[in-house]
Amino acid sequence: MALLLALDVGNTHVTAGVLSGSKILTRWRLGTDRSKTEDEYGLFLYQLFTISALDPNDVEGVIIASVVPPLNCIFEKLCRRYFDLEPIMVRPGMDTGITIFYDNPWEVGADRVVNAAAAHHLYGGPCIIVDFGTATTFDVVSAEGGYLGGSIAPGITTATEALFKKAAKLPRIDLIDPGRAIGKNTVASMQAGIVYGFAGQVDALVRRIRTELEAEAIAIATGGLAQLVAAQSETIDKVDLDLTLIGLRLIYERNTRAHE
Repeated sequence: MALLLALDVGNTHVTAGVLSGSKILTRWRLGTDRSKTEDEYGLFLYQLFTISALDPNDVEGVIIASVVPPLNCIFEKLCRRYFDLEPIMVRPGMDTGITIFYDNPWEVGADRVVNAAAAHHLYGGPCIIVDFGTATTFDVVSAEGGYLGGSIAPGITTATEALFKKAAKLPRIDLIDPGRAIGKNTVASMQAGIVYGFAGQVDALVRRIRTELEAEAIAIATGGLAQLVAAQSETIDKVDLDLTLIGLRLIYERNTRAHE
């Protein structure tokens, strides 16, 4: 069985997905650690393959989107050593199916381009991708598949960690829906401020983007906390947690077919 290994290397997590054709067989989330070597990451991935009853020798291709440049070389070495494959790195100028309309296309994170490719393929355009990661990013794609730009805000976890560190009396909390905006204790008050506050931020930005586009662009949420915030949002239309993995597959197929 021919498998594709798709790696999304983010500032907080590395998401690894194993695909057979268009089917995602499994997905894993690893903590991003810039001090780890290719052997540490490689052995960990090999163990995950074994636990999932998958054969690493069946991997016939690897594609990587990374926003952590110091780890690019580590993952390239990993692919060569443990899979005997040269990975495809998502880079500016490659064929992604998306035309970048940005002052400097090199500034657009690989994950944002990958998400744009997947969203346009699956949902058409215009569309807005809201990715809840280390940063909360809003990416706008035209009906024709052009990446128009977007917005970047602090991520939920990033902002929450800052709150814990700066306010000594505030405890660490589970991010869940407290059920009401008027909290009756510190934990519920924090949950209300974070969950409903970020949902309000999303709605404000999505509405403003739609106004600037003069179109009812479909809004797709992805990322670790997408479901939590989308449940309180008035503007999110779809939640797609596999958007990045799907985009990586699409870009891999475009670039391998071009060389067949």
